[in-house]
Amino acid sequence: MRRVVACALALAWSVCMVAMVASAGAAAPAQGPTNDNARLAQLRQKIKYVFVIYQENRSFDSYFGTFPGADGFFSGLPREIPGFQQPLQNTDGSMTLVSPFRIGPEQWAADTDDVDHSHTRTVAKMNITNGVPKMDRFALVEEQKYAPSGNPSLVAKQMGELTMAYADCDTVPYLWMYARRFSLYDHVFESISGPSTPGNLVIIAAQAGITQWLLHPNETFADDGNTGPGVPVVNDADPLWGSPSDKSAHPMAVNPKDFPGYDIQYNLTFASLPLTLQGRSLPSVARQDSDANNDLRDVRDDISFVGRNGPASAVPWGWYEEGYTDEPGDDAGPLDAMGRHASYITHHNGPQYFGYIANNTQMRAHLHGLGDFFSALQKQTLPGSGVFYVKGGYRNIFGMKPANPDPAVQKNFLGDDDHPAYSDAQISEAMVAKIVNLIARSKYWKQSAIIVTWDDAEGDYDHVRPPVRQIIPGESWVSEGPRVPFILISPYARRGGIVHDFGDQSSVVKLVNDVFGLPPLAGLPNESRATALGLARYGVDSLGPEDAQDSSITDLVGGFDAGRLAGTTAPLPASDAIIADDMVNGLPPGMSCKSLGIVPTDAQLGIATTIPADFNPRPKTNPTK
Repeated sequence: MRRVVACALALAWSVCMVAMVASAGAAAPAQGPTNDNARLAQLRQKIKYVFVIYQENRSFDSYFGTFPGADGFFSGLPREIPGFQQPLQNTDGSMTLVSPFRIGPEQWAADTDDVDHSHTRTVAKMNITNGVPKMDRFALVEEQKYAPSGNPSLVAKQMGELTMAYADCDTVPYLWMYARRFSLYDHVFESISGPSTPGNLVIIAAQAGITQWLLHPNETFADDGNTGPGVPVVNDADPLWGSPSDKSAHPMAVNPKDFPGYDIQYNLTFASLPLTLQGRSLPSVARQDSDANNDLRDVRDDISFVGRNGPASAVPWGWYEEGYTDEPGDDAGPLDAMGRHASYITHHNGPQYFGYIANNTQMRAHLHGLGDFFSALQKQTLPGSGVFYVKGGYRNIFGMKPANPDPAVQKNFLGDDDHPAYSDAQISEAMVAKIVNLIARSKYWKQSAIIVTWDDAEGDYDHVRPPVRQIIPGESWVSEGPRVPFILISPYARRGGIVHDFGDQSSVVKLVNDVFGLPPLAGLPNESRATALGLARYGVDSLGPEDAQDSSITDLVGGFDAGRLAGTTAPLPASDAIIADDMVNGLPPGMSCKSLGIVPTDAQLGIATTIPADFNPRPKTNPTK
């Protein structure tokens, strides 16, 4: 049984909150060297590898809303929490209210259906009124998708309820263990409200195409942006490269089931880390582009600038995504003509959208399958430094099956990128744990920073109001979106640190810039001109990459311990990050809140949330009879 601290509601709740936050150290200021030059020197001395394990579709509150010390559901009284009570319609047409409720192993919380996280509905769920997100329409907007008029069906109501469900360390204990032993950031947001692709672009480019939109208004997305090509990217249209429209001599990988079905995005031509990581070799590398006139139209001056001002040597990098190349178990699924496995999710591969990568043999060689990353870790053949992105997909390469014996779940929830409706959350955290274990046992650990984060918030409820920084008259796209989980694992991390610094996926770009001495994308000539154009046209000075050194986006240094960076405090041992292999390889996980010694805040406060009587975690996969 979960230990409960006896706290009544109202005044007693407030008293308990003060004690709980104080004991968790949540109010501790972000740590780090106070001198910027000293901080950068220490980072560059200690960190040589940045690993980004990039998962899919979870709001911060859905996973960590009851993590002790974090800004969660119970960080104040219900009336103080935006959207804590949300309207929902009953099947008889009457209205009711729904509040956040815990689901756990008893409800098979590792396997849930997918709620709507399109750009338009995410913005509607936030319910922005007079420029302020009220965060109170997650349930109702989801329900109305399935019941636009009249009384909702039971499935429609259950989908609305699903947006308010949350899990904890009884469902994803490995993630909570990492958060407890290392640093958890609780104010990292989606950069663009919406689905997966924008986040997968921002995490390498610090934008989703705003500068391309400013320079090429004819490429603006049509209508509300939920379908069709256009910039800034707010939907999941597939990359041009690999699609039926790709007429190049070297077509890219693509999931064989994507077409017909997916829209096809324009060639993306704004700057990204794959350019600056080339350092002063970039001009010679760029000359290998087979369609330079189209691919380099918006980065020619950037290329010259990096060639003069970038690092002397190229920084190794790689994007490792499940199914991009032949993977273990490929014969378990359909193959396309190039031998690509159906586990590949094409619109999750950020680099594939850029012609200057797809049409350049040397640049394209940085893209790999997930199995290639495991092989490189096991053989310890990675270069002497670098930044490496890692993503799962539709079917895990380990042959793992969900703990839930339901036949529909056993068939449909085999993915490992944590995306609801096809990934099992426990298989997904096991994939993360396998990677972290290999790094912790390798020569890379002592020089590593491992980031575990998610590309979007899934359309699930999160109570923290995003800072609405970019609303342009006549345009429907909104920045920022709801929070996503974000964990920093490193020998130099703060042990049990709760970091409240404001960030989004661009923060990863800023950290990479810091560690490897890269010129910020925001300061490159082509991007600077586009940003100036945005200021002149709209009066907004933030229309461009968000990785400028003086931007409000954190560079993640707040998660590092000042003493560990300075060498005055011992680094955290690799053993802190390792989970026993027999535990990681089996399901359900052999950990829980009790075994971890973590008491979630709902239990600390004596709050037993109520699961709606008609709740179903999988209304579409297992409709209630």
